[in-house]
Formats: sequence, C-alpha cells, structure tokens
Amino acid sequence: MDIFSKIAAGQIPSYKCAENDEFYAFLDINPVAKGHTLVIPRREVDYIFDMDDDEIARFQQFAKKVAVAIKKAFPCRKVAQVVLGLEVPHAHIHLIPMNSEADVDFRREKLSLTSEEMQQIADKIYGSL
Repeated sequence: MDIFSKIAAGQIPSYKCAENDEFYAFLDINPVAKGHTLVIPRREVDYIFDMDDDEIARFQQFAKKVAVAIKKAFPCRKVAQVVLGLEVPHAHIHLIPMNSEADVDFRREKLSLTSEEMQQIADKIYGSL
C-alpha cells in the first residue's frame, strides 16, 4: 500500500477536504498556496492515463466539486489543476487557488502553516462543498 492509499484509508493522518467511495481530497502538506489540495483515486494506480475512461471522468467530476469548494473558500480568479509528481506512484491532481500563473510555481518556497491553520483550511473547503 503506497502512502496516498494509507492516507485515504486513515492509516496516516491528513487534512481531509472531501471524499466519496472512489476518491479522496486532502491538503498538500507542502502547499504553494492556502487551499492547495491533492485529489486521489482510492484505487492504487500510478499514472492518471492508466485509468479507464469512465473512472477518469468520475475523477475529474470529483475534482471539479472540490475546485468549486476551494474557490468559494478562497476567492481567486481560478483554481489551477496540475497533474504533476513522480515522487509518489499514485495518480493525483493538485488543485491550487490562483490569481496569477506565478501562484502555481512549484519551485518557490512552500508555505509554512501550523496544524491549526491547516485544519482551518481543510474545514473551510469541506464546509464549502
């Protein structure tokens, strides 16, 4: 079981933003912006394009609901969707509130937030669903 599967199963703590039987959304622990959320399938699949058409459609629909909640919780011009990452062999989507493209620069310094701040952010997104 990879780290994201353990997070979705509740074996590793996370700041949950949304979930259903197939997908799970939680805050990135190294966010580039407040509200930076990861969306994953509960099923272990390494590459997003290895998902079948129906599953990837449901994945995108779930991510859209989370993105709408993020935009309500953290007013911004758009919520960026980024499929990036080789560190964890589990398909995932980054959802990041943005007002400019610079807000989605993964090379910049990550935010340092307390666990209380992270929980408040997760609760704000969850409450906006």
